[in-house]
Amino acid sequence: MNISTVPGLAEGMSERLAEALQLIRAQARPEALQALARFAIGGEGRLGLSVPQMRDVARQLGRDHELALALWDTAIPDAQIVAGLIAEPAKLTLAQMDRWTQGMAAWDVCDQACNNALRKSPLAWARIPVWAASREEFVRRAGYALLAVMAVHDKKRPAADFIALLPLIEAAADDERNFVKKAVNWALRQIGKRSDALLPAAIACAERLRERPEKSARWIGADALRELGPRVHRPGAGA
Repeated sequence: MNISTVPGLAEGMSERLAEALQLIRAQARPEALQALARFAIGGEGRLGLSVPQMRDVARQLGRDHELALALWDTAIPDAQIVAGLIAEPAKLTLAQMDRWTQGMAAWDVCDQACNNALRKSPLAWARIPVWAASREEFVRRAGYALLAVMAVHDKKRPAADFIALLPLIEAAADDERNFVKKAVNWALRQIGKRSDALLPAAIACAERLRERPEKSARWIGADALRELGPRVHRPGAGA
């Protein structure tokens, strides 16, 4: 990739970006690409780095928000995952967050960005319904992946906030696209596992989905119930 094609580089960033890309490319594993593809981990320009390798690169680079934005705009999936690791979430703007979701072309890039950077932004919660309403596949996945990771990590958010978003689960349950329906299912399961207070609501949602006519809705509901149902009989399991 020609660095000159990356838009809006700040002064002095070209050299920094070149150094970062050199560090990333030095870890490339072309021999791993075929194996990764079996798990639908691909994307144009993929270099085949493992997650530990990308984390190691991120540690060497350190927190650098401007570099993170530049790495994201290379559209190299491995570089985009590194971008999420070195970004400064408090500095993310709505425009930057939306740009990231629109530049996603692989499920692992989406999920890693949501978990490593986007969920930590104070703007994150309000983006969930916005992205969930999109018809673009990875923008929509980002909405549900973000909801899933927030259910795990946003410890102080009240249960009522998650219950209020359960209609989003039902709204997208008819989306047959694999990367969307799996994220919807993920979000529902994580909400149910978050607490005993949320478990009944998540199970009720899953039961409604299981009775719907759409194949994807039935799968989401049945799969969620397989995981959530047994938790009803474990005191404190959802706490």
